[in-house]
Amino acid sequence: MKKGLLLVLLLLVTVGVTFGFDVSSAEAGDGHASVPVWAVIPFVALLLMIATGPLFYEHFWHKNYPIISVILAAGVVLYYIFALHNTHSPIHSAAEYIQFISLLAALYIASGGIMIEIDREATPRVNVILLLVGAIISNLIGTTGASMLLIRPFMRLNQARIKAYHVIFFIFIVSNIGGSLTPIGDPPLFLGFLKGVPFFWTAEHNLIPWATALVALLAIFYFIDIRNKTRYEYVEELESPTGKISIKGTRNFWWLLIVILSVFFDPNVIEWVPYIPFGEQKISFVREVIMLSVAFLSFKFAKKEALKGNDFSFEPIREVAFIFVGIFGTMMPALELVGNYAASPEGMQTISQNSLYWGTGILSGFLDNAPTYINFLTAAMASQQQSINSLADVIAFSGEKTLYLKAISIGAVFFGAFTYIGNGPNFMVKSIAEEIGLKMPSFFGYILRYSIIYLLPLFIVIWLLFFRFAE
Repeated sequence: MKKGLLLVLLLLVTVGVTFGFDVSSAEAGDGHASVPVWAVIPFVALLLMIATGPLFYEHFWHKNYPIISVILAAGVVLYYIFALHNTHSPIHSAAEYIQFISLLAALYIASGGIMIEIDREATPRVNVILLLVGAIISNLIGTTGASMLLIRPFMRLNQARIKAYHVIFFIFIVSNIGGSLTPIGDPPLFLGFLKGVPFFWTAEHNLIPWATALVALLAIFYFIDIRNKTRYEYVEELESPTGKISIKGTRNFWWLLIVILSVFFDPNVIEWVPYIPFGEQKISFVREVIMLSVAFLSFKFAKKEALKGNDFSFEPIREVAFIFVGIFGTMMPALELVGNYAASPEGMQTISQNSLYWGTGILSGFLDNAPTYINFLTAAMASQQQSINSLADVIAFSGEKTLYLKAISIGAVFFGAFTYIGNGPNFMVKSIAEEIGLKMPSFFGYILRYSIIYLLPLFIVIWLLFFRFAE
């Protein structure tokens, strides 16, 4: 009864926040009313509940987070449609969410049918090699694909000495920073490719920052891991490892290949792909239909032994799906406010590689890093009297303002590791770890105990080396 009353109260507060304020008569550039600052309240409320729910009201949160996420998102969407008379932003956000969750679901389910067993002793050196391999292949199958493929083998390898830092450094390296070299690697870079950034631009310009960050993080992980003196519980089993790597469910690699190839089924890349015109954009769900079909078929025909060995369940993807419904729905005002400021005369005066690196980076940690990338790229190009919707302008910008694009790219991908919600795989890896009973830090615990201590100094060094004094 009390829980029901709390949910009703939340709904009333959301509706009150949504409709209880005077709507500004100011018009945005596309003809609808501009969004007020207080409209970010539902987004902030959701972030606070994600952070505090597992700590202070765990049972209520785990039982009701789907309803809470949907209510908060619905409130903002209704406000946009009926108060701001803006249907463009909700439709655009819904399309991005469908693209996001289709990719994650397909990769999660297809990789869940692949069981990789590494019969080696879990030494710091072996762990570093596995993380490095994960970082490299994340550029081939995406950070999400690499994360879903390797997180379970990584945890099984370290089962007798597993700690939270193992999973968190996996998130840092494999789920985020590793995928900096190709458009396939991370969603922001893929969006840039769709807009016209050359395919090999990222490998050419991000390679040295990528290598610098990886070497630093792998070295830090090695020195932390070497101090982990936890004794093995299964000494007899692990006493004489064979060194072999066995894989069950190899047929699912074909499903993963289909998912990766389907990424390019976009009307901006392949002209004959059918699409629905939406303003200056082309919306096509051919790719998503393929991905969701792969999700269904890869599970239906998966090797049961592999699924059982992976302790496969749908709970992690279910949690991500509902949490990000709330995030995609409620973050629209925040993104719009940031975009409006960046495109304003005052904002354009502040644009430099330094402001683009820190602006894109910090917001990518708390908003989804893909739309943040697009917002800052749009503003940076506008400051040069160029349009992101012009293929020729994007190509010219990537050549003439290399430092600007590099700052946006590195900021979006690297800072995606700063919180659990900065990038899609982060939350999913956390959920998988908790499924096996590993106690993971809270939202704030992750930031205070790991991101600020290890990532922030690294990001400052990257800034000093590659942006602060660059011309």
